[in-house]
This record gives sequence, C-alpha cells and structure tokens, in this order.
Amino acid sequence: MSHQKARFSTRAAVIALAIGGCAAQAQTAPADEAPQASAGGGIEDIVVTARRQSESLQKTPISITALDSRALERNNIQAVDKIGQIAPNLVISQQSSALSAASINIRGIGQTDPSLGLDTAVGIYLDGVYVARSAGSIFDLVDIERIEVLRGPQGTLFGRNTTGGAIQIVSKKPADSFGVTAKGGYGSRDNMFGRLRVDTGEFGDSGISASGSYYHRQRDGYFNNLLTPSSKDPGSLNVDAFSVALDGDFGPFKASYGFDYDDRVGAPGFFQTVALSPAAQAYYSRSPQYGGPALQFVGADTRLKSGLQQPGGPGNTYTSHSRSQGHNLTLSYEVSPALTLKSITGYRKLLLENVLGLSGQGDLKGLVLDFTSPTLTSVQSVTPYNGYNSPQKQKQWSQELQLLGKAGDFSYVLGGYYFREKVSERNNQNLTLVLAPAALPFLGFPGAVADALTAQGIDLIGFNTSPVAAYSQTSKSYAAFGQVSWKPQALDEKLEVTGGIRYTEDRKNIFLQNSNGGVSTIVGPARGSTKNTNTSFLGSVSYQIDPDALVYAKVSTGYKSGGFNPRADTLNSFAPEKLVSYEAGAKLDLLDRHLRINAAAFLSKYDDLQVPQFAAGSGGASTLLVNAGKAEFKGFELEVTAIPARGLTLSGSLGYTDPKYKRFLFLNPNTNTISDIAATARFPNVAKFNSNLAVDYTFEPMDVGTLSARVSYAYRSHVYFYPNDAVNPYQHQVDSPATNTVDARIALSDIALGARAKGEIALVGENLLNEDQVLYGIDFGSLGFGGKFYAEPRRVSVEFKISF
Repeated sequence: MSHQKARFSTRAAVIALAIGGCAAQAQTAPADEAPQASAGGGIEDIVVTARRQSESLQKTPISITALDSRALERNNIQAVDKIGQIAPNLVISQQSSALSAASINIRGIGQTDPSLGLDTAVGIYLDGVYVARSAGSIFDLVDIERIEVLRGPQGTLFGRNTTGGAIQIVSKKPADSFGVTAKGGYGSRDNMFGRLRVDTGEFGDSGISASGSYYHRQRDGYFNNLLTPSSKDPGSLNVDAFSVALDGDFGPFKASYGFDYDDRVGAPGFFQTVALSPAAQAYYSRSPQYGGPALQFVGADTRLKSGLQQPGGPGNTYTSHSRSQGHNLTLSYEVSPALTLKSITGYRKLLLENVLGLSGQGDLKGLVLDFTSPTLTSVQSVTPYNGYNSPQKQKQWSQELQLLGKAGDFSYVLGGYYFREKVSERNNQNLTLVLAPAALPFLGFPGAVADALTAQGIDLIGFNTSPVAAYSQTSKSYAAFGQVSWKPQALDEKLEVTGGIRYTEDRKNIFLQNSNGGVSTIVGPARGSTKNTNTSFLGSVSYQIDPDALVYAKVSTGYKSGGFNPRADTLNSFAPEKLVSYEAGAKLDLLDRHLRINAAAFLSKYDDLQVPQFAAGSGGASTLLVNAGKAEFKGFELEVTAIPARGLTLSGSLGYTDPKYKRFLFLNPNTNTISDIAATARFPNVAKFNSNLAVDYTFEPMDVGTLSARVSYAYRSHVYFYPNDAVNPYQHQVDSPATNTVDARIALSDIALGARAKGEIALVGENLLNEDQVLYGIDFGSLGFGGKFYAEPRRVSVEFKISF
C-alpha cells in the first residue's frame, strides 16, 4: 500500500470511528447539549470574559455577540470565517491563494493585506493568547466552548492593535468525568469530516483532568480543473487538527495548559479573470496561434465551472499548505476572595506555503522579448501573474500578568504585557508585462530594440520577469494597563462607573531583500526600525434600571502601530492610526426573559487611518499601507432573540456602518501631484449592512428522540476591495455583490443507544440558494487584468454524533 493510500485509510478509520462510536463510561451532558431556554422557559444568559473577568453578557456594557458551543453547532461553524454570517458589523473575507488568510473588519475597520509584516486592526485571542497574523486567522474550531465578538476599540485590556475590535475564542475545558464524544459527516463533493474527543475525568483526587481531540475533514474541489484529479481541483481541502488540554485545580492555585495544531493542505479556489485591458486581451488571445490553450475570459457576470488552472511553485504544484500550532499556559492564584494573581503565557508558530495561481489560465503561449534570438523574440510560456509565496514563517511569544481584585465598592484589573515576534517571507512571482514596443525605452531598454520590433510589424510584445519580495521583521511590544470600576452599594450596585488606561510601546525592525525581476536593478538590501508609543483610555458609565434592563455609554481611544511596507522596493514607512470612539447602548430582557433586545450605536473618529493601496508593475504585485488622513465611522448594531411559544426561538441581527473620509491625500504616481480624494475614495472590505434571521423549533420529545429544525438567512451588502479607482481601474469588475445565504439543519437528538449513550443524526444544507458568492477579488491595475474567486456552491451533508 502506498504512503498516500495508508494516510487516507488512517483518516477514513477515524471518520468511521466518529460515526460508529466506541464503548465508554457515561459522562455528564456536554455543554453543546445545554438547552437554549432556561428552566423557566426564558432565554438563557451567557457568561463572557470581555472585561477579563467572568460576568453576564447582559450586564457587560460593551457591544458583544456571544456564541456558546450549542449555537456554534446549530450554525455549523467549523472555522472562524463563518462567524461573519451571524455577528452584526463583522465582515470576514478569505484571501485569494491562501487556505488560512482572511481580511477581518469590525465596524468598517480591518486589514486587507495578509502580509506577515503588517498588523491587524481586529485582534483574535485563543484562550487569552493573541493570534498575531491575519494570514493564520482561519483555522478549524476543534473543541470550542464559546466565541465572543467584541466591537469597537479594546485598547485598554486587550493585547495589541484592537482599533476595530476583538474576537475571543475559548476552548472547552476537560470534563469532570470520563467520557467520549464522536461526530462525523459526509456530503456533497465528498465533503467528509470526523471529530473525536476523549475526557479522562479527574485522576483520582489529584485535581488534575485532561482531554484530547482529533479532527479531520476533506473535500474535493468545486472547479473542475481539467489538468488535475478532483482531490486537487481548486477549492479542495484536507485538514488535520488536534488539541490537548490539561487542567489542575489545587484549591487557591489553578493551572491550565492547552496545545492546538492545525494542518491544512489544498488547492486555493479558482481565480477567474473578469477584467482585461484591451492590450492584455489582444495579446493573450493569440495563445492558440503559438500552440497554447485559449484565453479563459467570459467577463464579470458569468462564473466558470471548469477549465484550465496552471500550477505554481517548485515541482509545478497545485496545492498550498498552512500549518499553525500554539501552546498556552494559564496560572492563577487566589490570594484571598478579593485578590487573584493571573499569568497567561503563549507561544505560537505559523508556516505558510502558498501557490499564487492568480492568472486564472492554463499554460498560455506568447511572443516575448528574447535577446538570445536573432529576431529578439521567441515563443514562450506567458502568464498574467503566477508564483509561489514560500516559505512564510512566523513565531511569537507573549507574557501577560494580571492582578484582579475588589476593595469595597471598587473592582479592578491591573497588568503588564510583553510580546515578541519574528516573521519572514519569500514571495516568488512570475508575470508577463504586455507592452507596445514604443514603451520599452521607458523601462531602460535601448531605442534600437523598439525600432527592430516595430520594423517586424510587432504591435505587442511580452516581457517575462520574476520579481522576488523577501523580507524579515522582528517586533516587540510592551504595555502596562489598568481598569477600575466603581459600583456604590448605596445605590444597590445599579450604577457602574469605569475608567481604564493603557500605555504601549511598539518597536519594529525590518530587513528588505526585494528584487524587481531584473527589469532594471535589484533593490536593497535595506534595514529600518521604528518606535511608536501610545496612551489609550476608556471611560464608561452604566445603570441597571432593573434586573433585566441595562443602559450604558462609553468613550474609548485606540491605536494601531505604524511600521514598514514589507513588499515595497525601498524603505517605505507609515504612521500609527489613532481613534476616539463613542458608544451608547442598551441590553433588555423583557416578557419574563422571553424577549431579548441588545442594541448599540457608535461614532468613531480616526486620525492617520491606515488604508491599503494596491501597487503592481515590473516589481510584481504588492499592497502598500498609506495614512489616508481623517475618517469617521458611524452606525449601530441590533440583536433580538424571542421565544414566543414553547420550543420556538426566533433570532435576528442587523449591523449598519456608514463610513466617510474627511481627508484622503493621494500622491498620483503618474503626475507626482497630491490631491484630496476624500469625496470619491472607498472603504475596502466594508459592508454597509449585514443581517441574520433564524427560526429554531424543537418538537415535543418522542420515544425515539427529540426532533429539531433550524432555518437561517444571512445578508451582506455590496463590498469593494480597494479605496482608489485611479489606482485600481477594474475594481468594479472584481467587487463582491450583495450575498444572500440560506442554511438549514434538521436533527434528531437524544437517541437512546443503550443505557449509557446518546446519539444524534442531522441533515445539513448550506448556501441552499446555490448563489455564486464572491469571496475576494484582486485588481492588478497596471498589469492590465483583474479577477476574483468564488465560495463553495450549495452543499448538503448528513452528520452523526454519539456521546458516552
């Protein structure tokens, strides 16, 4: 048996185990089986840690969406990116040619370039540890207890650069008793997955317990590349992930350790060419007359389902690879009921090897400039853009110390934070510049070359170039923070006044080793360093009108550090962005907790807003962060849950973001003049509206089990990916139209499988409208083309679950 077949057989055995289960002792019902309604029939509350302390979601004066493990299962959320369908004013867009990179925006603020050298504006925290790189932000959620989406700047209490907000992911802790849970499923395009979790329970009376989970999923691609088998078609994916957790409860001293590992191999989605300049279309259309395949170009309104996709990278590979892993150790010591010391230590690694299949073509042939030929031309393979971004490496270490306490009417959190990171990247690019012979002297070629080509009647010539974007960067961040809340007992603790402050110092050092492909000269090496400091603050006041009604208002500031554009051809720096944000909201539980309404309105004012500006040319394709000047964001979030009848739950959310540039100074590279384009500039990856509606119904229990059904509808309005039409002329072709997503789930749970086991079977449908949804688009501007790639079509699957 070959190695590949043996590997598949091992995974198939795990999936079979997840579906078939195994014998084990009984355990208490897992958290994801908890009822949605409380014992009295009302809506259950969720405990969150948005302010570093456990407290009720409904009593926390912050705009938060919290999803417990049961909600994650009902919504079939297997990876981070799907949360964007549920949380208002959250947009998550998976990046092209990457398996784990995403652009994440909250309230219109985010970072679209997944380069390892650029910081994000939305912080992701896994069990309290900052996940620094957006390039590794899509990972599979193996065993998650809760996800919290915190909107607005979180600069006082959370690690780094959270001007837009933060996403907290909390893993399940080991259970108190021994047990096994197995789950698996199979669906369209050979979508299959298996998950196995084992809890040891407490080891005797030691206070120590452990758990381990393994997860595998795979699927065939959803674009038929005529050059590959289905398992390597664009959109194919193969994931192996596992996690280990250890908990120790030794009275006042508690310790927990977690390890997570996520390995993803697959072919990125097909990048479809949707825009071409007249010159590029004319040039590449000539491929068949030189023995190459035809140009695949049908415009922006038709989605291709099959065709040719050329490979990239060494060995002509079609697949990308992403591997992330992390360790975290949390220690706490309760000095007294009023004072606790806490330490959070984290170490994470990320490795990426990404195929840059961004041509959307087969192996095109064309007439290119060749100085070894007597005619100065030859027929060669040509490509709008292709390559291999590998290796991309990242390592980070962080340490946070907290002091949590109470003194009379006051509660407080004090702490210090240290973060160190090292990243490196080598982006190997291949592209063909399509030129009229008369343009060659502007690239440094002798005029005689242009004259010779013109004399041969050549109107368009290709020039193959292979630029390299390579750099390494180290970052260090130091911070001290504190937040104090006052709840006077004289007012029955209904009033809360909170103040917070954080001082941050960021240092970055970069080493550029970029090459522009030999068109003129090699740029670099170049070294640079930056140092930024900031003091952020928060002030809020809330009032508990009655036990089921909270109103609040707050003002906070935020900051995202400056740095260098790592893919620029020389040292090119940008300044920190800063903001002041105002927020007011209310959290209401009405009708005996059968109706919940949470609402918030916000106004955020930014200075030196960091905006991505795409750049392409002989040096390849890159994104440069520029400081746009001033911008203002306003909007609101609304989340409603209702239980109008026994077993019936209705839920909905609505997010609205209205951004506006106050000043955006743009240096035109063609005229070298500066103008204010605030009136016409756009906000990349920002949806003005997003909403979600869902209906859940649980029928009366039957002898065979409990039947439940759920239908949900998610809407996201139109999204642009670039701010400046002058630099990106095709962005109207590569944009993402509004999306409408309908999902459904029917499940029969609590199926008795002997005296000690329960089972569940579910039928799941996603994107039931089979809508062609754009995940991301790239406008290559001066290279003369643009394209986009689409999400997976309709998917239907059957899932099985057994708990012992």
